[in-house]
Amino acid sequence: GDIFDMFFGGSGRRRNTGPERGADLRYDLRIDFEAAAFGQETTIRVPRIELCPTCHGNRAKPGTPIKTCPNCHGAGQVQMVQNTAFGRFSTVRTCDRCQGEGKTIETPCPECAGRGRLRRVREIKITIPAGVDTGHRLRVSGEGEAGERGGPAGDLYVYLSVKPHPLFQRTGDDLILERAISYAQATLGGTVEVPTLESPAELRIPEGTQPGTLFKLRGKGIPHLRGSGRGDLLVRVKIEVPTKMTPAQREAVRQLAEAFGEQVSPPEKGFINKVKEAFGK
Repeated sequence: GDIFDMFFGGSGRRRNTGPERGADLRYDLRIDFEAAAFGQETTIRVPRIELCPTCHGNRAKPGTPIKTCPNCHGAGQVQMVQNTAFGRFSTVRTCDRCQGEGKTIETPCPECAGRGRLRRVREIKITIPAGVDTGHRLRVSGEGEAGERGGPAGDLYVYLSVKPHPLFQRTGDDLILERAISYAQATLGGTVEVPTLESPAELRIPEGTQPGTLFKLRGKGIPHLRGSGRGDLLVRVKIEVPTKMTPAQREAVRQLAEAFGEQVSPPEKGFINKVKEAFGK
């Protein structure tokens, strides 16, 4: 080693010999819109480092001895004294024989090859609370990777993303729904059925409703994540113009337009009438 090794014992490369907490893990989970709204219990499969079930982390084959390291006498570190031109210096290094653990094994565990830990895929049941949204993080204590030398396991963090819904848009805990109504319903009023996250509900349309009018159904939105109650369902109406009408329906609309003093296109003449006009009959 160089002069810095002599002064600082390997430039600070001393290994931690005490209990060490396991690493935290992240798991990304995509859930349905309804699961985010009402909550759900689900099971996820998480790859992680676990303690060996055979040796329970001590790295030795069951029934074989685990001895105190004869080199460091269980300290995990050895002291070295060197004489230099500057005088006599004492340094402390990690024990090379036991790698800082203070004990040695004669027969390694056959399942983990003496490592004490294994990579496994573990099924973990989690509970998704009602009212979560994309970006919400669930903490599952102690379900991260196993610790070392008796240290505790890390935690598992589940990050949620929510699939979009074909009908509803979410704004906070409120839902927005677009509902088409007919010209007659908008003009004369009436009652229409609208979907909710549960069963359909009735919405009263007042006379003279304009396109884009927003109606509120209280308590039909997303449950509040913290506290009781729910958001609202906001229904935005749009006027649906018919693309196909019977002659009687066309005539009725034409008469309505005349009653309002509006000019509309004249009725199209039939094929027979067009032929008669062409020949002057």
